[in-house]
Amino acid sequence: MKLWDKGDLGDSNVEQQIEKFTVGKDRALDLYLAPFDVLGSIAHSKMLQSIGLLTEKELTELTNGLQAIYHDIEQGHFTIEEGIEDVHSQVELMLTRSLGDTGKKVHSGRSRNDQVLLDLRLFIRDAIQKLTSKAHALFDRLMQLSEAHKDVLMPGYTHTQVAMPSSFGLWFAAYAESLVDDMILMQAAYRIANQNPLGSAAGYGNSFPLNRTLTTTLLGFDTLSYNVVYAQMGRGKVEKTVSFAMATLAATLAKMATDICLYISQNFGFISFPDQLTTGSSIMPHKKNPDVFELIRAKGNQLQSLPYEISLITANLISGYHRDLQVVKESFLPAFGTLDQMLSIAEYSLQHISVNKNILDDDRYRYLFTVETVNKEVLTGVPFRDAYKNIGQQIEAGTYTPDRIINHTHEGSIGNLCNDKIQEKMQQVLDSFHFEKAKDALQKLLK
Repeated sequence: MKLWDKGDLGDSNVEQQIEKFTVGKDRALDLYLAPFDVLGSIAHSKMLQSIGLLTEKELTELTNGLQAIYHDIEQGHFTIEEGIEDVHSQVELMLTRSLGDTGKKVHSGRSRNDQVLLDLRLFIRDAIQKLTSKAHALFDRLMQLSEAHKDVLMPGYTHTQVAMPSSFGLWFAAYAESLVDDMILMQAAYRIANQNPLGSAAGYGNSFPLNRTLTTTLLGFDTLSYNVVYAQMGRGKVEKTVSFAMATLAATLAKMATDICLYISQNFGFISFPDQLTTGSSIMPHKKNPDVFELIRAKGNQLQSLPYEISLITANLISGYHRDLQVVKESFLPAFGTLDQMLSIAEYSLQHISVNKNILDDDRYRYLFTVETVNKEVLTGVPFRDAYKNIGQQIEAGTYTPDRIINHTHEGSIGNLCNDKIQEKMQQVLDSFHFEKAKDALQKLLK
């Protein structure tokens, strides 16, 4: 079944080849969109009844039929049949089988273009909410570890060289605060996605007196994509914007994983994990490899390519729909599952991290405290450049003896982590999503 089929006959072999190529992976990928296609159809049906294109009886039949399909999807019983082009066709076919001509009316005032636009935006809203929840859990884990290990010192590095004292409190909280900024960008992406495109049809509106404000309210959107041409132009742009936010979050995970892979190695020995979170070697019995974090790093780096892939696919397309946009789904939709899994695995693994509390006992870190020594001379009145020169000469002469007492008090330093302020920042960002508005609206559609 094709929504655009007008009953033409042609060479069946050629038609099958063309269909296979043009449908591509849509049957599999559209399963991501299936529940949202149904929700959008319920809202659209309610709007059609409000403008006189459906009777109350037809609306009730369509709503009941769509809710039944939604429950099939929830229970894993929904499939897109062979020969059916996409999720939109499958839902309409199921309605027509059960309701006859009433089922055929559900597409009035819509195009597949604004259907898939809507499905994608509803999917994105839901997926961002799940990612945000997982990022919040990881944030809480990092903050808890920061507080638990705030007094455990570790080396800080510049140019991959031993530089100045740091602490596990600083290190854990650094990635927590990075997640705050990632969520700020994610919230901006959510706001861009959370605009209703339904009613833009093929990108040029419709002669029916559609009530687009009503569907905006029914679906819990913040606002409309008012201009119908721009609503269609948003396809690809929204995905790219969201993928930039995902890539930024993935970059934080990849960077943290890189640190962990370094710190777990025998040459560092800063941290360790239980055997079940590491893997062995087929020939070296002593090996405990950080495969989990190497894969987080690789997948994080892979996700950072996503916005550029979408940019290249959509570059130089004129306004209006193009089939090129179908290809975006192939990378974009599964990426949410990858990032979700990375967040879950990272949070789970960090529950079991062990920290080496005696790192600085090793003499290789004796020069870690030179800046502290310089600063202490400055506090006695010695000009900074003279103090710097004095300590440098002691190092050259081999007479430098480190003073391992650390006294950092300014905001965000070893002795004043400001974790409470970082917590406040994160909570403010999370509160700004207002996920409950969308959630409540969609729940009402299923009642």
